[in-house]
Amino acid sequence: MHGCPCGYLGDKKRECSCKQFEIERYHRKLSGPLLDRIDLQVYVPRLEYADLQSREAGESSAVIRERVIKARQLQLLRLQGTNLYCNAQMGRRELNKHCQMEAAAEKLLAKFFTALGLSARSHDRIIKVARTIADLDGSDIITAAHLAEAVQLRTSLNS
Repeated sequence: MHGCPCGYLGDKKRECSCKQFEIERYHRKLSGPLLDRIDLQVYVPRLEYADLQSREAGESSAVIRERVIKARQLQLLRLQGTNLYCNAQMGRRELNKHCQMEAAAEKLLAKFFTALGLSARSHDRIIKVARTIADLDGSDIITAAHLAEAVQLRTSLNS
């Protein structure tokens, strides 16, 4: 969904013509409980023509694919002996067992939980997303950076 009814909120080229109350009404179309069930909420800005024509090589799909395959293998190995096959399926017991966080990540989660008024569902889903980010990073432990990225991915539409 766009950030506002006209679709130009945050656009570098066009100015948003919406009034604040229209933006708020637009955002209320998606209820909190529904947004709570969406794990990744990512704002994607308009691409510039120069970006499309750039010859600068970014990370190739093949490299990304290999990292994803490794992360999925880690998840399968971690969840072996259960009926689960990915982090998103973990329940409270598996979260406690497989989602060790460094102390700074624990403190950050507590801070976000209070500041953002997160639900228990959001709390658990943020941990699952952070565990996946850590897997993609090849890390056994969830760091504050992994957790901050997970929070950012969960809350971008809410802000």
